[in-house]
Amino acid sequence: MNYDAGTLRPTEHGEVWVTDDGGEIDQDLGNYERFFCTDIPKRNNITTGQIYKTIIDNERAGKYLGETVQFIPHVPDEIKRRIKAAAEGFDFCLVEVGGTIGDFENIAYLFALKSLEREIGKDNITYILITYLPIPSHIEEMKTKPTQQAIRLLSENGIWPDFIICRAKKPLDDVRKKKIEMMANIRRENIISEPDIDTIYRIPLDLEKEGLGKKLLEELKVKAKKEPEWKSWKVLVEALVDGKKEVNIAIVGKYVDIGDYSLADSYMSINQALAHSAANLRVRLKITWVDSKRFEKHPEELKELSQFNGIIVPGGFGSSGVEGKIKAIQYAREHDIPYLGLCYGMQLATIEYARNVCGMGDANTTEIDPKTEHPVITILESQKKILEQSQLGGTMRLGAYAAALQEGSVIQKLYKEKRIERDADRVKELRKDRQQAFRLGEFGPKDIIVVERHRHRYEVNPLFIERLEKGGFVFSGFHLRSDGTKLMEFMELPKHKYFVGTQSHPEFKSNLEDPAPLFLGLIRAGMK
Repeated sequence: MNYDAGTLRPTEHGEVWVTDDGGEIDQDLGNYERFFCTDIPKRNNITTGQIYKTIIDNERAGKYLGETVQFIPHVPDEIKRRIKAAAEGFDFCLVEVGGTIGDFENIAYLFALKSLEREIGKDNITYILITYLPIPSHIEEMKTKPTQQAIRLLSENGIWPDFIICRAKKPLDDVRKKKIEMMANIRRENIISEPDIDTIYRIPLDLEKEGLGKKLLEELKVKAKKEPEWKSWKVLVEALVDGKKEVNIAIVGKYVDIGDYSLADSYMSINQALAHSAANLRVRLKITWVDSKRFEKHPEELKELSQFNGIIVPGGFGSSGVEGKIKAIQYAREHDIPYLGLCYGMQLATIEYARNVCGMGDANTTEIDPKTEHPVITILESQKKILEQSQLGGTMRLGAYAAALQEGSVIQKLYKEKRIERDADRVKELRKDRQQAFRLGEFGPKDIIVVERHRHRYEVNPLFIERLEKGGFVFSGFHLRSDGTKLMEFMELPKHKYFVGTQSHPEFKSNLEDPAPLFLGLIRAGMK
């Protein structure tokens, strides 16, 4: 029933994925972007909250011309309208119905898809059931009963799967495949085994071995446009798991525990961005999640950070664990350990430097201490008004924003190596889109421009920039608003092995074949 994922905490539903056009989405959309290597807009996320809100708004505005508004047909019709809008201009539209078959929440979506099948014809729609086959440890036998129940529950909605992808710890054997074949009444070759593997990026290769792509085309009566080329992908996948040298990275955050469990999903995209860079540099990656709250209670444990080849402080909100993060940043700076600060991680690096190098002992963000004498991080009043008028989450700066980079800086060299040309094309696209043009800001014709995604409320306070820079802190990239206000986007310490930060979330633009430049820089520094 949530409108989007913006109000969900990471321990509730994993990280919040941000799209270029400012959508706050469930992290699953991030996986699609990483595999398709393309920017997917927020309209590709459909929630029940959006559906109901649209229907009620239309009813209040009199758009139904006085007719009775009912669950059927109005809810399924709105779902179909959104699916068609997302599919416009494409050969295929992949629709993932979330949750588990049998969930009450699925009913409207299954009804809508069956209705869509009636409109476009069965030849133009294929159903794929992804199912899990448990292997209870006390008997070590793969059980098909949950899959049989899922097939039965699907059939109650008038849907029979054309393909079944079987997830399990081990590959599917012939005995289990025959049971499913009989229960689902489908061809055996359309029952696909997808067991647990060492990396998610091996899945396309496994599905290719099973011939799923060709089988889908055959089912839909579509001819292949070209033969896929998997050679470079295979090389990167092998590098992910067989790198000769190991690089050990610590992610120091607060969203790492819930009850008795640790949640790596809270920083899923950072995890993936690190893996992309490690694969391209042919090294094996080891990630350790470190709870920053530990360092507040036991500062002597900071010395454990010396074992890592690099440290990341990711984005976040609120005061919990913040002083522990600042202590970790100070340790990285003073012991010359490669450091990458993301969003809040850049803000806290600014605070740490202001306190311990520039003599502003009580420096802080007004999010935590509104009365600090040195509010080096704060909400800018003019920005607050503009964002409220734009209806982008009140005070939140959301989505893609362009930044100009300082010539010769560490940041500029990294982006020049990987991204400058691609971002130039993105800038052209934004100029054509009147609704999104504000994301560009004001730049000169010779400025070096990059585009990254954002999700934050607070900014570096312009009143303290000169004092910080005199102390050796370098702001190497900025977004210039139309009112002349500079928003600091990147920072670095040039004398350090690698100490950089960004107000953005570059992890959202990273994929296996095109890793994010700042993560590439961190892994490269860690290798040394």
